[in-house]
Amino acid sequence: MNDARDVAARYFAAAADGDQERYAALFADDAVVRDDGRTHRGLAAVRRWRGEVPAVAYDLREVTGTAGACRAVAAVSGDFPGSPVTLRFAFERDARGKITLLDIEPAP
Repeated sequence: MNDARDVAARYFAAAADGDQERYAALFADDAVVRDDGRTHRGLAAVRRWRGEVPAVAYDLREVTGTAGACRAVAAVSGDFPGSPVTLRFAFERDARGKITLLDIEPAP
């Protein structure tokens, strides 16, 4: 993927389709995900965390940055308290294009 919008689109497509293997393939083995006050380190922990996330829909609103480090803002809706909510997703990727850091927090 060559630009920030491609990175975000690929991530949200994999996150929305429920294919755990496709989703996990986006991440480096030593990836870190921060979400809802918890930190998940390593691909096995990312897989466990993702397995606990309810099915949701994403409406991508904004993408800034580069393919290596970008931020996306998306409205997220599904079967969870407070739905829908607007969240900011900050991505960092390595030279192979794998996500090394994903930080999810409420959008300001």
